[in-house]
Amino acid sequence: MKEELIVKAYEIAQERYASIGIDTEKAMDALQNIQLSLHCWQTDDVSGFEASGELSGGIQATGNYPGKARNIDEVRQDILKAASYIPSNHRLNLHEIYGDFGGKFVDRDQVEPQHFESWMQWGAEHNMKLDFNSTSFSHPKSGNLSLANPNKAIRDFWIEHTKRCRLIAEEMGKRQGDPCIMNLWIHDGSKDITVNRMKYREILMESLDEIFATEYKHMKDCIESKVFGIGLESYTVSSSDFYTAYGASRKKIVTLDTGHFHPTESVADKLSALLLFIPEVMLHVSRPVRWDSDHVTIMNDDTLDLCKEIVRCNALDRVHIGLDYFDASINRIGAYVIGSRATQKCLLQALLEPLETLRQYEACGQGFERLALLEEAKSMPWNAVWDMFCLKNNVPVGEGFIAEVEKYEAEVTSKRC
Repeated sequence: MKEELIVKAYEIAQERYASIGIDTEKAMDALQNIQLSLHCWQTDDVSGFEASGELSGGIQATGNYPGKARNIDEVRQDILKAASYIPSNHRLNLHEIYGDFGGKFVDRDQVEPQHFESWMQWGAEHNMKLDFNSTSFSHPKSGNLSLANPNKAIRDFWIEHTKRCRLIAEEMGKRQGDPCIMNLWIHDGSKDITVNRMKYREILMESLDEIFATEYKHMKDCIESKVFGIGLESYTVSSSDFYTAYGASRKKIVTLDTGHFHPTESVADKLSALLLFIPEVMLHVSRPVRWDSDHVTIMNDDTLDLCKEIVRCNALDRVHIGLDYFDASINRIGAYVIGSRATQKCLLQALLEPLETLRQYEACGQGFERLALLEEAKSMPWNAVWDMFCLKNNVPVGEGFIAEVEKYEAEVTSKRC
């Protein structure tokens, strides 16, 4: 798209938004400072570098599109390529199984900061700060229960693993001069009916208390619930209720994954409730299709409502936004770019909402005026502001990235066997 057309369209949009009291430059400045946490596992379908084998622990990646990353160099190469099409600067979210193990097997209760030394150096070189995740799935000791396992030997293995992950996150945060957000998600549950619901949750509570006993300055803990996992459909130990209560009582960040709730629940509605009782919220944004299928995020009502609620809660400094999907049925780099840009588009629309006027209407009981302005705001020229944002960040405007991704596929990923 020609630059002069982008600028002309933006100038018209700027005037249009000014007429309803919105400063588009201020909105773009705010968006520039919002860092998404890009998920490393989109590059290789959550394979990691620990060992080969199928996913276990209630999750799966579907599809077999050619060209997935096979090693640490290819993962990094693909991440940088995707990032080059996403405006602004972002973070990278690593799972523990993506450590630089030098071709050696390092069991998860033996992992150390040294196994992520090259990641920390890489992040510094590319101005990409790191977040982290413990990994309880796809391991011989995963089974149906990890931190909630009554077997002390198994439970202690996972406790030690998670403690070490926190230490790694601490080192990452210290090195990058910004707290590393470490997410804890476990798959623990039961395929069929259990009569020991409280027992497993009591064990999990005790495990978490032991894990979190050591306080760190350069990392932040967050805990992520789920409705169910594949093969674990009847009972999830770390349910939303459990982690909401635990997070509120222990002042931990609660992670809301948009695919980890019942289809009729509004994840956006949960923000204002949680932020009254916990310090911060972590979001994992994906697109569930009937279940937690981790489809690529798109600009739909769910994502838009979520982003609007962040802004309406004045919580941009208290809500961390990560992506969490792993679609193996389409070009993986393209999936990265689509989902990231869709999330940013939703954030921009939220930042362009005439919130002050809407709140005045609501305070005065002017329901018609409020609804009318909400509807009219939907057709405001936000896309012209988005195009200008991309132009300012020197990334492809509009559909321009499609040809670039296809070129990378032809020259790089299609040659991977």
